Amino acid sequence: MAEDGGNAAEQPASDPNPCPICLAPVTEESYLDQCFHKFCYNCILRWTKVVKSKQSRAPASVKCPLCKTENFSIIRSYGGRFFQQHYVNENLDNSMFFTKAHKYRFQCYYTNEGGLFDKFNVPRYWKLCKYLQPNPWLISWLRREIQAVTQEEDVDIIVHHILGVIDSFRRNEPKQIKDAPQTKQEEFKIMVSEAARPFLTGRTDRFVNELELFLASSLTIDAFDSVYIQHLGWKTTEKIEEGEIGEPVEQGPLVPYLYFFDEDSDGNE
Repeated sequence: MAEDGGNAAEQPASDPNPCPICLAPVTEESYLDQCFHKFCYNCILRWTKVVKSKQSRAPASVKCPLCKTENFSIIRSYGGRFFQQHYVNENLDNSMFFTKAHKYRFQCYYTNEGGLFDKFNVPRYWKLCKYLQPNPWLISWLRREIQAVTQEEDVDIIVHHILGVIDSFRRNEPKQIKDAPQTKQEEFKIMVSEAARPFLTGRTDRFVNELELFLASSLTIDAFDSVYIQHLGWKTTEKIEEGEIGEPVEQGPLVPYLYFFDEDSDGNE
């Protein structure tokens, strides 16, 4: 009995209280100063950047993404009488890079992509070994995608790391023995997931699905965006980067409790 108990204790338990934003275990535990909801420091800091980028003037407070209470600062490194405090109205200069196209892609991570795998015929992509063909738009798509997910501008190291894994997967294809398409698909998704997870944490699995959709589409970035947002039933213009991003017509982002695109949470007061 004692031996069984020891084995059970060795198995890692899932975190019962993950970060509400990235859905992964909390790193650099941080709190909002009024409601005291807990987040990863980088996650809640990026949240404030997105909110600030959508307002014409710098706000003095930010609403909690969980309870919508107004908060004025983020508290981290708390240890008894000592802590660090980051005020919402402090200058955050790197929010300017986050374009409307980034916001559209960020919003996609909170919608159901059902039907897109059929629209882009993902099984055919693997059956015809189209993964062996280089994609000229991949590096640009990866950069924008990772910037949108992490809400950080400097993502070149992550981009080239994941790109290297994809190139390695393509180069190491056996010359004689061919694996079943489902086997290659699974191998690809495992390799990319392992490469991306340290950076994308709780968004990794969805990122891998989005990457597979883009590669299977064989479309340019603009064409992929157009098909994607039309399928979701969003309003669109000819060029997302220069016009309005997709806006939900009949459906909203499927994010329990988080008001990422709620006008009341981040609009001007």
